[in-house]
Amino acid sequence: MATLSDRVFFFCFLSLLACAAINGQLSPTFYGSTCPNLQSIVRSAMRQAVNKEPRMGASILRLFFHDCFVNGCDGSILLDDTSSFTGEKSAGPNANSARGFEVIDTIKSNVEAACKATVSCADILALAARDGVVLLGGPTWTVQLGRRDATTASQSAANSNLPGPGSSLSQLISSFAAKGLSARDMTALSGAHTIGQARCTSFRSHIYNDANVNASFAALRKQNCPSSGGDGNLAPLDLQTPTTFDNKYYQNLVVRKGLLHSDQELFNGGSQDSLVQQYSTNPAVFNGDFTAAMVKMGNISPLTGTKGQIRLNCRKAN
Repeated sequence: MATLSDRVFFFCFLSLLACAAINGQLSPTFYGSTCPNLQSIVRSAMRQAVNKEPRMGASILRLFFHDCFVNGCDGSILLDDTSSFTGEKSAGPNANSARGFEVIDTIKSNVEAACKATVSCADILALAARDGVVLLGGPTWTVQLGRRDATTASQSAANSNLPGPGSSLSQLISSFAAKGLSARDMTALSGAHTIGQARCTSFRSHIYNDANVNASFAALRKQNCPSSGGDGNLAPLDLQTPTTFDNKYYQNLVVRKGLLHSDQELFNGGSQDSLVQQYSTNPAVFNGDFTAAMVKMGNISPLTGTKGQIRLNCRKAN
């Protein structure tokens, strides 16, 4: 028979568990009993999407980044505009460039079929971002889960919180610091640009006006990005292996072949030069820092406990 002290200890233990749930600590096993096949469902759909279009891995990763930097990792970027709010999709950093929403819709539909009203869109996006990286040859990491979904979104917050392609190094460092991320985290997370494409309008100024750009590289990019017009023309963010997640992005920076002004700022006589050099020659160090920074980014102000909701459709509140 349990003693009084045993019962008190057990009650205190349960209280601690309850407090942890209320305080919203994320856990990799959050859906262990309620949706045990979640990760395989997400991975299967992401594999289909990336096999169909390798760029999609980068697009989903960017969605996750743009979600987390605006009011936390709450799935708000996935919301369509309504009569009561203008959301993030039409904000400057996202308009005509944020993509992959249909892939998240598909994953959500598959997850709902297996585990109805259980898994948040925010968590689906976090898992899909990780899987896109892995499917393109990058490192894996343990995704913390238990986020809930926002019921509203803010265009103005997206316009003010997301660093742009023309950002200086000090602007990049400060915008990441505002989210609790260090300069090292920022430089590691910028390595996401080892995959994906960018629109001419985001790199035109760099290749035409900046001095810290390789001349032959600038000439190559100008072929598909005229000084006016062609704003939507695409170029790979990583000149060498645009559909493989590796450390070539940093090798490009060392020889002044960064596509965006903000990319080349990481290697331009400033505080991050030595780290870029290290990443360019040591992929293991880059992979370790990138995965650690992704976990930190995924923990930016999540909605947990009774906050937010589990949206049944990622595009709209219930």
